[in-house]
Amino acid sequence: MKRYILPLAIVFFLSCCFLNAVGAEEALTWEACVQEAKKNHPDLISAEAVVHQAQANQAIATSNILPHVSTEVRQSTSKAATKRSDTYSYGVTAQQLLFDGLKTPFDIAAAAKNVKSARYNYEVTSADIRLRLRTAFIELLKAQESVTIREDIATRRKQNADLVQLLYDGGREHKGSLLTAQANLAQAEFDVSQANRNIILAQRQLTKEIGRMELKPIKATGDFNMVPTTSQRPNFEAVAARTPFLEALAAAKEASKLDLKSAKAEFFPQVYANAQAGRNDSYWPPDENDEWSVGVTLTFPLFEGGRRWAEVSKARAVLNQKQADERSSRDSVILTLEETWTNWQNAIDNVAVQKNFLQAAEERAKIAQAQYSNGLISFDNWIIIEDDLVRTKKSFLDAQANAFLAEAQWIQAEGGTLDYVE
Repeated sequence: MKRYILPLAIVFFLSCCFLNAVGAEEALTWEACVQEAKKNHPDLISAEAVVHQAQANQAIATSNILPHVSTEVRQSTSKAATKRSDTYSYGVTAQQLLFDGLKTPFDIAAAAKNVKSARYNYEVTSADIRLRLRTAFIELLKAQESVTIREDIATRRKQNADLVQLLYDGGREHKGSLLTAQANLAQAEFDVSQANRNIILAQRQLTKEIGRMELKPIKATGDFNMVPTTSQRPNFEAVAARTPFLEALAAAKEASKLDLKSAKAEFFPQVYANAQAGRNDSYWPPDENDEWSVGVTLTFPLFEGGRRWAEVSKARAVLNQKQADERSSRDSVILTLEETWTNWQNAIDNVAVQKNFLQAAEERAKIAQAQYSNGLISFDNWIIIEDDLVRTKKSFLDAQANAFLAEAQWIQAEGGTLDYVE
């Protein structure tokens, strides 16, 4: 019995330390994690900045169709022979675009489509973050449940080892059985230590996905008692058409169409209305010699080395690329939806199967332990049943966690963002 004192003392000490740490942990619900990730996740902040850039580009494109007004103040000094003269002037110049082959309206419309694409990409980023956040939250829940299960297993392995030791001391069991029981106990103690270390790793992952920069003890609040369910088989083509990923590609394709029209519009002349008014004098401030002018300017480059033809060719190639990307991605999204939905249904059904196995294993283990204690079955038969109980306990927890993970993957595939309502 002395050989068990030190290992059990170590396990007891680690368990006490873990329980003390749990008491200081910050309990986080799923809703709290989502709200914090919305505010702090760097990927989401980056995606939002891209939207702001697209909006700024739209404002820049729109400015080209509005009047451009500038003012100028000038002072110059000149000298001819021995005579020096100073000149002061100020004035205002205005220019208004009248016609450019509709290039500017096409640029404005393309910029608006790019804003729409950026917003859909923001939703794609949010959906990806939600999947990673949900996965991290589930993994922490699983790690916490795993500690409880493995501690129960370690307790049972200890009782089994004590029973075999008793029978061995009484000459009713051989040393091989005793060593096997002791090895199983050592494995169970290792599993407890490993489970406690896995909690720290899971906390680190959840801390990252929340958007925190410093690791602090946290605890996920929840359980796996309610396995998520779903309704009837969805229309995957209809679901795919509503995903932010495909919506972003469609908006980018429309922007490319407008970019092609804008490139073609470069072949038209540009017509501007111009106006200028000001004064100049040899003293400051000038109060004489009023000047003003109005007119129309038409510009049409005659030769630019084929630049405009190349721009049209490039815009057409970009459009072809966007169209091909949208088509290819649509097929991939539909396939992904089919796969994730199927995996979700399989995971849900597997929970029920594993629960039946667990109930059967618990009943068999109860009966087998009594039979072994009374010498009705051999150690080899008994330990097989005990090992099966340990395996089914772990498998049931894995099945529960996998069902929640499969649900999260389905939600991400259909475009569920951090704003997704459970």
